[in-house]
Parts: sequence; C-alpha cells; structure tokens
Amino acid sequence: MQTLGAIDIGSNAIRLLIMNVENFPHEPVFKKAAFIRVPIRLGEDVFVHGRVGEKKALRLEEAIAGFGHLMKAFGVQRYLAYATSAMREARNGQEVTDEIFRRTGVRIKIVHGLREAETAFACGAADLFGPDKTYLYVDVGGGSTEIIVYADSRIVEARSFTLGTVRTLNRGMDEEEVKRMKKWLKGVAVRHTPSVIIGSGGNINRVQKLLNKKEKENISYTELKVLYDYVRSYSYEDRIHVLKLNTYRADVIVPAMRIFLAVCKAAKIDQIAVPKLGLADGIIHELHSNLRTGQGEQGETLG
Repeated sequence: MQTLGAIDIGSNAIRLLIMNVENFPHEPVFKKAAFIRVPIRLGEDVFVHGRVGEKKALRLEEAIAGFGHLMKAFGVQRYLAYATSAMREARNGQEVTDEIFRRTGVRIKIVHGLREAETAFACGAADLFGPDKTYLYVDVGGGSTEIIVYADSRIVEARSFTLGTVRTLNRGMDEEEVKRMKKWLKGVAVRHTPSVIIGSGGNINRVQKLLNKKEKENISYTELKVLYDYVRSYSYEDRIHVLKLNTYRADVIVPAMRIFLAVCKAAKIDQIAVPKLGLADGIIHELHSNLRTGQGEQGETLG
C-alpha cells in the first residue's frame, strides 16, 4: 500500500487530500484517508492588489505547516503541492512559496492553467462515460475556469480562462473574457459536438446537494438556471440563514453557477454530471501513475 498526499492551493481555499492506494494486480484502489479544506481566499488580495498580503501569507504558512504535520502523522510517502490562479498571478507568489518551504519544509509548485486542467482531469474523469463519448471537463475555481475537451478517448483541446468566483466578487465578471470563452466553446460545439459536461469544484458539488440530486444524477440546464435565479434572489445573509449555506460558499456559488450556465449555453449542452472529483484527486492519480511508470513528477518526501 502507498500513502500519497496532495495539496491544492487555490484562490478561494486550500485543500489537503491524503489517499491510501492499494496496488491490486488489475487496477489500483484509491481510499480517502483524510480531507481538509481551509478557506483562506488568497484571491481577495491578489485580484485587487496584485500580491499576497502579509496576513494571508502567514495564514497560508500556518495551514501548510499543519498539513505537513498531518501528512507525517498519516505516514505519507510522497506528496505534491500545487498552487494555481492566485499564486501564479501574484507578484510575490514565488517569494511566498520559497519562504513557506524554508519555514515548513513543504515544497509548493506554481502551475499554469493548462497544467492545472490536465492534472485535474487525471483523476479518472475519462473513465466515467466510456471512450465513445465526447464531453467537456469544466473546473470552475476561485481565479480561473479550466475546460478540457475529451473525444476519441483522448484530450483534443484545452483552455484556461481568467473567470473565477473570487475574481468576480472582487473585480466583477470580465465580459471580454466571457466572450472569448463563448466564442471558443461555440467552435468546440461545431468541431466535436460534446454531449455532457463533467462539472468540477466545490460550488457545483453544492449545487447538486441543493437540488437534492442523487450521486450519479445529472443536473439539467433548466434546473441550474432556476436554482441560479432562486439563490441570487436572496441576500448574502439570507443565503446563510435561510438556505443554510456556509459563509465561504454563500457568495461564490452565484458567479460559479453563472459560469456553468454560460458554458452550457455556448457549447449547446443540457446536462452536467458531478462526480465530485477535483485537482487534489487528480494530483493523487497522476502522482501514483508517475511513480508506477517512473516518468513525470515523482513527488516530494517529508523531511
């Protein structure tokens, strides 16, 4: 058995996932040992001021130090820590990650948008619908939206757009970027005719719960649009007190739904599947595959 760790440092939150992997002869079995989410919202600093502020840098350092201790306690043999949109845009992103490594011993890699998308997709999304399906993998995050087109049993196109939930809350929706995304998606619809969206991210997971959907039940465009209008009609406070949303979810869920609706409409897709897989899952699967083949990122060890 292998015990592997993944840290996802996003614009809205940071996450630690620890998995035990049983290497059976035919295929590995992944079993979640621990998952922790800390809502630090680095994007609040970066998308307004262009850098990570001192307070959030300290909170990030404390969280990463805690993650390091937990990985040691769980016996993690290899880990990878990826930082995405906010950290790659922050003028002091590398400076912050270097200081965290110096103080905690946890090494963080700042990855670009397409690398983020490809890693998130590595979590087994391609196995969900079979090789004969054409679909979009859409990951809506705090700072960016990654979209992968899967057809003929392979990735045929991928794009990253600077459309994210925290970014929208702090700077408004970038309508020019929305137009660019829609134009690209309309082309994708003509070239590949995808039939379903695989939705990724905490917000679409929460949408599925709000709609009382079963685990493998899809969300339709109409259902999402009705829920979007319903949730948007409540104030932030009432979304917390009446709809029972967490404080860190009550604001970002609205722009997330708007982005998913835009993707559905532009790509002419009515159905969204929500397998509850994300970047951290992809890191684990990719790391396991690389260790098995001896290629690619081999992960880090804890000192």
